[in-house]
Amino acid sequence: MDKVAVLVVCTGNICRSPTGEGVLRHLARERGLAGRVVVRSAGTHDYHVGECPDSRTLEHASRRGYDLSAQRAMQVSRKHFDEYDYILAMDRGHLRQLRALAPAGSRARLGMFLDASARWKGEDIPDPYYGGAEGFEQVLDMVEEAAHRWLDIIQAELDPARFQLRNPR
Repeated sequence: MDKVAVLVVCTGNICRSPTGEGVLRHLARERGLAGRVVVRSAGTHDYHVGECPDSRTLEHASRRGYDLSAQRAMQVSRKHFDEYDYILAMDRGHLRQLRALAPAGSRARLGMFLDASARWKGEDIPDPYYGGAEGFEQVLDMVEEAAHRWLDIIQAELDPARFQLRNPR
């Protein structure tokens, strides 16, 4: 396998999923996987199509070294289920919507962003939109922890022999 494509999904694609996209992309680049891990994000709804992430999302991400300014919101479509290897939902409601939209036999593996998390596995990433700064920081904490683990999984898929030698389990 030469590439793995990941789509991160939340409601409007301006808070949680752009954070997931930006963090995954940044960490993939740090691991030397920039050309091999393709990451985008989308919303289940069309509320913000074409808009950049929420200003608070941009601000909090920037403080941690993530530049999300080039991202623009888009809505999930049926074609995405054959364009991406993973479609990761930020909460169980998004996952239900994705399962209902997924065409039979599509390529994408659906799951929760926190499925890879050791600390928050099985939990939803809460929507920070109507809250304060602490909500945006919590999203970043959760996304960073799970993103490292997703990249471990993806890296093992991209190069199983080399990865297993470095990280025996």
